Amino acid sequence: MTKLSVNINKFATLRNSRGGNNPDVLQTAIDAQRFGADGVTVHPRPDERHIRYEDVRQIRKIITTEFNIEGNPTEQKFVDLVLETRPHQVTLVPDALGQLTSDHGWDTIRHKDYLIDIIGVFKKAGIRVSIFVDPVIAMVEGAAATGTDRIELYTEAYAREFAAGKPEQAIAPYISAAKRAKELELGLNAGHDLDLHNLKYFAQHIPGLDEVSIGHALVCDAIYLGYENAVQLYKRQLKG
Repeated sequence: MTKLSVNINKFATLRNSRGGNNPDVLQTAIDAQRFGADGVTVHPRPDERHIRYEDVRQIRKIITTEFNIEGNPTEQKFVDLVLETRPHQVTLVPDALGQLTSDHGWDTIRHKDYLIDIIGVFKKAGIRVSIFVDPVIAMVEGAAATGTDRIELYTEAYAREFAAGKPEQAIAPYISAAKRAKELELGLNAGHDLDLHNLKYFAQHIPGLDEVSIGHALVCDAIYLGYENAVQLYKRQLKG
């Protein structure tokens, strides 16, 4: 079954808006695991506007499920943090400095040489590597040439088309990308704007989907439904 990794960035955003330690981000990681999540994801950015680098260090000490750190490896501070904390997986995302949220995947052809080098750094440290890509066959093929273990399909376009009432049109490029990834023996993750409305359809149609990373929608649902209930509802969407 596809694994659910809970991105806890938004809990950190809420904490940082008032200072102090409410909500306790470390506890939200512990509870994600306790409530049934298969992993925890964090995305520390250079300005530390949500997850702080010290949060990552503290979470690594208590994690009992899979730990996934996302970020842009062009920031040396990020590379150093990943090598220090040794997560189970690092997901490389081509965010610009100060970017509000991730909005595109890597151009795996243009940046092939760079990706080969940085992926090698993380793999040498025993860390599984996933790179964020758009659902474009050429980008998937380019990813395979970098030596990455997995790709993460950027699903914002799927979510937008699905919400417009065009599920078949929405899913088509992702099916093609997923099939090509499996032919190339790449592991397959997905994330961005997946929610309780569109997740089940996506998971049912994408072959070999290893993991989804969900944060914003799940945290929003938790406000109304409760954190434990929200985690369980998302897990339910991933069951066949």
